[in-house]
Amino acid sequence: MLGPLRFEVFLPFYAFQNVKSRSLFSCLKEVVLEAERLGYDAVWLDDHLMFDGARVLECWTALSALASVTRRVRLGTMVTSVGFRNPALLAKMAATVDLISGGRLNFGVGAGVQREEHVAFGFSFPGLSVRVERLREAVEIVKKLWVEEKVSYRGKHFSVVDAVCEPKPLQRPHPPVVIGGCGEKYTLRVTAQHADRFDFGYLPSVELYRRKLRVLERYCAEFGRSVGEFEVSCWPAGQIFVAEDKGELAEKVLRYKPSGVSLGDFAASSLFCTVDECRRSLQAYVDLGVRRFVLFFGDLPDLSSLRLFAGSFA
Repeated sequence: MLGPLRFEVFLPFYAFQNVKSRSLFSCLKEVVLEAERLGYDAVWLDDHLMFDGARVLECWTALSALASVTRRVRLGTMVTSVGFRNPALLAKMAATVDLISGGRLNFGVGAGVQREEHVAFGFSFPGLSVRVERLREAVEIVKKLWVEEKVSYRGKHFSVVDAVCEPKPLQRPHPPVVIGGCGEKYTLRVTAQHADRFDFGYLPSVELYRRKLRVLERYCAEFGRSVGEFEVSCWPAGQIFVAEDKGELAEKVLRYKPSGVSLGDFAASSLFCTVDECRRSLQAYVDLGVRRFVLFFGDLPDLSSLRLFAGSFA
């Protein structure tokens, strides 16, 4: 933990696209071990099977390997699609990773967002309302299998009969369930009902973040809960670049700005900050009660922003 706030690192597949295939996991492992050494609270992998021809490591097998080489940092999925795996199998996989890691799994789950990869791998991709129905049923099955001796469940989309998940996860009552997404009509309702923590993903303004909180509060009231029961977290930017001074920061902007993207568009979803500016940039969210931040450092697998940010909050 870096100071009174908790910081977590998002490690998507596209952060490693300039790394050779045979070195992908070694590079990922190096970043995760450095994040652990620096005191970050958690690392998160995204869950994709393919993406525009990019090289993508399968999320859960990669997490298993990382669980065996780390000791303290928590490991999570940001977020796993319920459309890729039968929920009973997913419960078993997650329980196994929790055991391998010594009880360090964060179970991030969502309805799925990329039609192309679902269809390409033979998985259905219905409309959003149906996908969120599947999400709700899947979370209910997973949580039951983690805490009950034998589970039978018949839903509209999934069912299990006398299913047993042994051994159980180490964490009690179960690994924290993090539901990803901020859809106000469907997703936040499932979040209010079943999540231990919410993840809206990146939102472009504090005002929009505050609005999502209000919607979540209304749904929580239906289920006799309050937002205060959740771990409150946020993404302060789509990506973050940290430098010692303005000159170094300007160099990073020019180096990492994609070709064909204007500087204004690049800056709209990015946070460029010096070490001294890091804390001030988060204050508006801290004022809303946020104590946990998810960060994607845009210069990964280079470790300079990862290290400088940690140093600014040591």
